[in-house]
Amino acid sequence: MEHWTDREFDRQLANLFDKGYPRLAGESEAEFAALLEPLREVARTATVRADPQPTPARVPFVVVVTESLVPAEKLVPLLTLAGSTTHGVVDRNHGTGGLAPYRPLPELGAPQKPAYLLVDVERGEEFRNVRPEDALPVILGRDRTPLTIAEGIALITHFPEVLEKNHCFMLSGSRRGDRRVPALWISGRAPKLGWCWDGNPHAWLGTASAGARAA
Repeated sequence: MEHWTDREFDRQLANLFDKGYPRLAGESEAEFAALLEPLREVARTATVRADPQPTPARVPFVVVVTESLVPAEKLVPLLTLAGSTTHGVVDRNHGTGGLAPYRPLPELGAPQKPAYLLVDVERGEEFRNVRPEDALPVILGRDRTPLTIAEGIALITHFPEVLEKNHCFMLSGSRRGDRRVPALWISGRAPKLGWCWDGNPHAWLGTASAGARAA
């Protein structure tokens, strides 16, 4: 019998095909599908306690394509909001090197794989108007993990309805050695990957998190 995760996995895989991920990764569709196929069984076991019905605030799992396969700069322009065709943009003020200096926090143990699953994902709206530096220890204390840039891109790629006006979010799992915290918000009817200072709260920015990573 087909499991609900199989249907969702197929939907996300088809979405990546439609957006041209195999070409960006330098792979044929067959090669790209073979690379991700082992995650199908991972989804069945990793989401055993997850609610299969996604909401704008929480989704059961997301297929994440890492920057070792496709750089984030190439993926942000493929993002759109729900009901919009305006493409996403990267803020030009990330500093020297753009997005390249950002790395996942070492303590997160992010899988060193071309792709993996992010499980039980929340956009973290409870942390709106909370400084990222204050939200992070709360998230970690719940045995959850902040999202990285690649994970935030994956979330909006597969669930564009998650990014809404006044419900945007920080990606505190990626840092570049200073107090910049990357974030996804809305600008000009499109997703924008920008950044905010670690010590500054924003009423329209929460801090996204997940229950686990699985590879």
